[in-house]
Amino acid sequence: MKRILLLAASFAALAVAAPSLAHEPPQACLDDLCTSVSLFGAVEPGGAASAPTFRPWGFDASGMDRSVRPGDDFFRFANGGWVDRTEIPADRSRFGSFHVLAEQAEQQSRAILEAAGADRAAAGDRAKLGRLYADFLDEAALERIGDTPLQADLRRVRAADTRDELAVLMGEANAGFTASLFGLSVSDDPRQPDRYAVYLNQSGLGLPDRDYYLEPKFAPQLARYRQYVAEVLTLAGWPEAEARAAEVVAFETEVARGSWSRAERRDRDKTYNPMTRAELAQAAPGFPWAPFFNAAGLGDTQRVVVSENTAAPRLAAAFAATPVPVLQAWQAFRTADAAAPYLSKRWVDTRFAFRNRFLQGQPEQRARWKRAVTYADGAMGEALGRLYVERHFPPESKVQMDRMVADLKSAMRGRIERLDWMSPATRAEALDKLSKFGVKIGYPAKWRDYAGLEVRPGDVYGNQVRAQAFNWAYRVGKRNAPVDETEWAMTPQTVNAYYTFVKNEIVFPAAILQAPFFDPKADPAVNYGGIGAVIGHEITHGFDDQGRKSDGDGRLRDWWTPADAARFKVQADRLGAQYEAFEPLPGMRINGQVSMGENIADLGGLLVAHDGYRLSLAGKPAPVLDGFTGDQRFFFGFAQIWRSKFRDDALREHLATGPHSPDMYRVRGTVRNVDAWYDAFGVKPGDDLYVPEGERVRIW
Repeated sequence: MKRILLLAASFAALAVAAPSLAHEPPQACLDDLCTSVSLFGAVEPGGAASAPTFRPWGFDASGMDRSVRPGDDFFRFANGGWVDRTEIPADRSRFGSFHVLAEQAEQQSRAILEAAGADRAAAGDRAKLGRLYADFLDEAALERIGDTPLQADLRRVRAADTRDELAVLMGEANAGFTASLFGLSVSDDPRQPDRYAVYLNQSGLGLPDRDYYLEPKFAPQLARYRQYVAEVLTLAGWPEAEARAAEVVAFETEVARGSWSRAERRDRDKTYNPMTRAELAQAAPGFPWAPFFNAAGLGDTQRVVVSENTAAPRLAAAFAATPVPVLQAWQAFRTADAAAPYLSKRWVDTRFAFRNRFLQGQPEQRARWKRAVTYADGAMGEALGRLYVERHFPPESKVQMDRMVADLKSAMRGRIERLDWMSPATRAEALDKLSKFGVKIGYPAKWRDYAGLEVRPGDVYGNQVRAQAFNWAYRVGKRNAPVDETEWAMTPQTVNAYYTFVKNEIVFPAAILQAPFFDPKADPAVNYGGIGAVIGHEITHGFDDQGRKSDGDGRLRDWWTPADAARFKVQADRLGAQYEAFEPLPGMRINGQVSMGENIADLGGLLVAHDGYRLSLAGKPAPVLDGFTGDQRFFFGFAQIWRSKFRDDALREHLATGPHSPDMYRVRGTVRNVDAWYDAFGVKPGDDLYVPEGERVRIW
């Protein structure tokens, strides 16, 4: 399902979802996104939360593997028992702490949607949500309809027998199922943070990354993709499906050759390239820009920020050099592929077999009700979030989070003030930026209005298209207005957190404020190691290798002295080299440049959280619980939030495409640079994770 991203210009989140048309990751996220846990602790018959979710003090000690030395593999020491006894559910390609909470939020959302659907008196947003959910569950109706709605779109593709008409279909990509060589988004302008800008970025690939077309190690994936393209075109009734499939893959391979790598796309200095429409047409001839922008509802837009400015001419040239029948077949395939989840079973199963089972190793399709929740959530996420918050977000959790954020900001201020590698001029700018950090917790102060979204009974396909068009029109309508500071880029029911470069704010949706990340009844050390490290992670994103390029007002500018910038880069490169030494799968290492920002945020976040924990003790010694010191419990809390298992195929895709290091390496790679971890567990030379003190990375 396509999502219209709210803050496509600069967003860093804890967990990253599916790829989108955004020109760069819109925020820095915490994680890519068994057992069930209660909401805020064990609940007594009287209803009061009286004990931590994980007994006895907030950490699941039964999940440890005490046969492993903490200095050899701290992830395994803290989580090995859990790893050994946990099976990845058949409908998932990976599973861990995030997914436990995501499934809980999914169940809670299901109850809300089922109640809405059963309520004959429901009106407004609640009635629309109930209708969306119930209709998606009606498989018999979808079987009767078959692919009739898709065929109407494919007739438009067959009729688009000129390049101008194909460009029109591409311009409509954000408002329907059609595909485009160029993604469009509307978001905050990093040079003018109080205004919105229109962004143009590279797109056009059906595989997860350009490397899948260009690297020999992905040859099996490319061959299977060619087969999948033929299968989809055959289902669609497209003529000469086998021959056209080969041509489609050859076309996408040319697009891949012209596209920037993920490491290149992370550099915010390089991806900010404002152009007039005339300059774009001159730089990238061969593509019908006017029909494209008109179809997107942006015909009057004269200024565009081009993300991959050297890729745009190459993609335009590939378009101009490719025969129209091949471009039509490509559009037909991509349209059908995007539409498949909203069609009959044969379409759903064909797509699942390639995209989930083959690429990610997922054995089984997700239950229909889970996909129905995703469908309703994607169409009206904030409307569902409003109902979710009413039922599942205690106000006292926000109060506690406010206190912890204040502690962590104080801890970060102290670290900046004590840095020995930073000059006074840069330090003053860094402290000014920190003082201007915004904080959002739980849910938006202002909710989206969905009154203009039409939901027709029994029209799963059409309602999805209308929801996409409604959300795109919402973005387009913001172009000439001041930036909405109340806007959220995630819904409250999302298990994640993020930092926005341009708004200079950290955001924590309600659903992540639960154990193991946050539990009001848990030992403070565990909470500081859990949600404290999350808060610190998002704060540090403001000062990672990309976040540091914006000032306190969110403006993209260089506020560093050259000497300080050089010293920062030395430390960042050393951290990247540490991660690139990890080889999670034979022949596949972590890309230290792609994951740089997240690795810096993990390290800085853990250090800041530890300082915050120490501040919370107010000079008093931490108690020893079950033989574990306060510092040991703090690091257990950190390791526990990253409990996770991957299927090999999913790990392979994650390494190729994800901005985060795999979860287990987020533990191993971070703690080895934290002095307090060595002291807490007596880590010595000769231990596998040991790094000599003088070689430990010191950034923030």
